[in-house]
Amino acid sequence: MQLSPVRLRLLVASLLTVSFLGALDHTVVSTSLATISGELGALQLMSWVVVGYTLASTVLLPVLGKLGDVLGARRIFLASLVVFLAASLACGFAADMAWLIAARVLQGMSSAGLQLMSQTIIARVTTQRERPRYMAVIGAAFPIAILVGPVLGGAITDYLGWQWVFWINLPVGAAALALALAAVPHVEPGPAPGHFDLAGAVVFTAALVALVLTASWAVAQPGSAGTALAVSLLGFIAFFLIERRAPEPIVPLQFFANRTIAVGTALSAIIGVGLFSITAYLPTYFQMAYRTSATVSGLVPIATVFGMLASNLLTGWLASRTGRYRVFPIAGTVLGAGGLLVMALLPAGLPLWAPMIVMAAVGMGTGAFMSLIVAVVQGAAPASQTGTITATINLVRQVGSTVATAVIGGVVGSGVAALLPAGLDAATLTPQFVHGAAPEVQAGIAQIYGTVFTPIFLALAAAYALGIVAAILLPHGRLSDEPVPARTPSESLPA
Repeated sequence: MQLSPVRLRLLVASLLTVSFLGALDHTVVSTSLATISGELGALQLMSWVVVGYTLASTVLLPVLGKLGDVLGARRIFLASLVVFLAASLACGFAADMAWLIAARVLQGMSSAGLQLMSQTIIARVTTQRERPRYMAVIGAAFPIAILVGPVLGGAITDYLGWQWVFWINLPVGAAALALALAAVPHVEPGPAPGHFDLAGAVVFTAALVALVLTASWAVAQPGSAGTALAVSLLGFIAFFLIERRAPEPIVPLQFFANRTIAVGTALSAIIGVGLFSITAYLPTYFQMAYRTSATVSGLVPIATVFGMLASNLLTGWLASRTGRYRVFPIAGTVLGAGGLLVMALLPAGLPLWAPMIVMAAVGMGTGAFMSLIVAVVQGAAPASQTGTITATINLVRQVGSTVATAVIGGVVGSGVAALLPAGLDAATLTPQFVHGAAPEVQAGIAQIYGTVFTPIFLALAAAYALGIVAAILLPHGRLSDEPVPARTPSESLPA
C-alpha cells in the first residue's frame, strides 16, 4: 500500500508520538517509585510496578503480532491506544499498590501493541528501500524516552504529584488518537487462521513468567529460583514442541530456516544482552569506581543514548538512500565489541570524559543496526506475517535484556559482597557512605567495583564479538524500491 507524502508524514508523526508515549511510560516512573511506594505503603512491592509492566509487554508480543496479522494492524493499534489511555487513568487513581500493579500490567500489555503495531504498519505501507528511514524515526522514541523520562518523572512528581506521571499521557494520547484515526490506513489483514495457537500462548507466558521470577529470586531466594528455572526450562521445551505441531503457531519456527531472519534475530538478541542490560548499572559503577555524584554519573548513559540516537537516524537514512544495509551491522558490532573491551581495560579514576566517549561509541555501534535490522528482517518474511516476525525480533531483544540484566545484577551483588573487607556490609553500602569515608576506603571500594565490572564488560564484548560473526553471515543484497506484495504463509521465504 502506497500513501501520499502528506499522509505518510502524518502517519509517521502519529506513530512516533504513540511509540514515544509507550517508551516514556517505562522510563518516567523510575524517579517516582520511592514516592509512590511510600504513599501507598508497600515498599516491598515497589519493583513490581516496573516488573509487571515489562513482563506484560514482553509476554503479549507474539500474541499481538499474530492478532495484528489476522485482524489488521490498524485495529490492534487503535485498541491498544484506547486501553493504554484507560490504564493510565486507572494508574493515577490507584488507592493501593495492588491496584497500581494491576493497572501497570494493563499498561504494559497495551504498550506492547503500540510499539509492535507501529513497526508493523510502517512495514506494510513502505517499500523495503524507504523502510529503514522511517523505522529509524519510530525507533528514536526509545532513546529519547531514556534521556527525558527520569528527569520528567522527577519534575512531575515534585511539582504536580506522582499521579500526573500517568495522567500526562491523557491529553497527549488523546491528540495522538485523533491523528491516528485520520492517518493510520486500513491495512488488509492476512487470511483468518482456522485455529489460534492458544496452547502455545499460554505455555510461553508461563515459561517467561517463571524465567523472570528466576531472575528476581536468584539472590534473595535461591531455592525458589531453582524451582522457577526448572519450570521455565520445561515450559520453553514444551513451547518448542507445541510450535512444531501447531497449524498456526504464534512463532513459526520455519522462519529461522531463512538466513536473513536467523541472523537478524541473533543480532536483535545481542542488542538486549550486550547493551540494554548494562545501562541500568552504569551510574552505580561510576558513583563507586569513579566516585562521582549521582547527577554526574548519569552523564555516561546519556552519552551512550545520544550515540545510539544519532547513529540510528544516520544509518536509517543512509540505508534508504543507498539500498545497502549489510555494512552497518558489521561496523556496528565491531564498534560495540571494541568499546566494551576498552571499558574492561580502562583503569578506574580516569577523567569521566574517557568512559563517556567509549560508551558513546558503543551506543553508536548499537544504533547502527538497532532499527535497521528490524526493517531488513521484515523484508525477508511474507507480508501476511509481518506482525508475527516483528513480534519475534522484538521478543528476543526484550528477553535477552531481561535475563542479562538479572544476571549482571546477581554478579555485581554477590561479587561486591564477597570482596568487601570486614566491617563493611554490602546491604548498607551507599555512594553517600563511600564518598564520606576515608580515602583508603574509597580507593579500596573503587578497586572492588573495578574488579567486579571488568569480567562483565569482557563478557558483553564477547557477546558483540558473536554479533560480528552473525553480521558477516548476513546475506548480501539491496533493499528493493518495489512495494512488497502480500504473500500467503505457505510461500517460501527469500534467502
